[in-house]
Amino acid sequence: MRTFSLLSALFIALCACSQREEQSATNGTEKKSVNLDGLQTAYFASGCFWCVEAIFESIDGVEEVVSGYSGGKEKNPTYEQVSAGLTGHAESVKIYYDSTKVTYQTLLEVFFGSHDPTTLNQQGPDRGKQYRSAIFYKNAGEKAAAENYIQELLKEKTFSKITTEVAAFSGFYKAEDYHQDYEQLNPDNSYVRAVSIPRLNKFKQKFPKLLKKKH
Repeated sequence: MRTFSLLSALFIALCACSQREEQSATNGTEKKSVNLDGLQTAYFASGCFWCVEAIFESIDGVEEVVSGYSGGKEKNPTYEQVSAGLTGHAESVKIYYDSTKVTYQTLLEVFFGSHDPTTLNQQGPDRGKQYRSAIFYKNAGEKAAAENYIQELLKEKTFSKITTEVAAFSGFYKAEDYHQDYEQLNPDNSYVRAVSIPRLNKFKQKFPKLLKKKH
């Protein structure tokens, strides 16, 4: 039993978002630049940003997603600082979306439908405040939408409890370049194979009508 526990712990450690791998494969693809003028923005955190970025980028009406850090006081934090839990920041995403195609309310539904908001400071194998569930609202409308939806989910008993932090947006720091589009560019990474891709596929099966149409 002890051997099994040790092997399980080793597997989780190797498949953790905090395992640093700076070299990103390109797969022969280059991401096209996107005109972000006139788009709305939203900020969420729900575990490893590699996973969260890929999920929101699959949504029709979402034009760009940037991985970064939010919710702490440290200015210009590094990945090493955030993943060590030294900054108060959470691994977060900045979402650029076309509000004529997708609403903030739908983004909230994607957020709660793509992670477990009942686990405090933990998502899958990743533990620590830097992996907390959080909504960073920019105005009173977003705050009300988030709080009302949480109450609706609790009333409908979708979740037994919700630990998601609803906090005023105070700033966003873009993560290092090698983190951007990480899941797409690193499909053979152990964490991506074991955690990110299964999480994305589970979401796609749950919300097929929200996905971008394939051309």
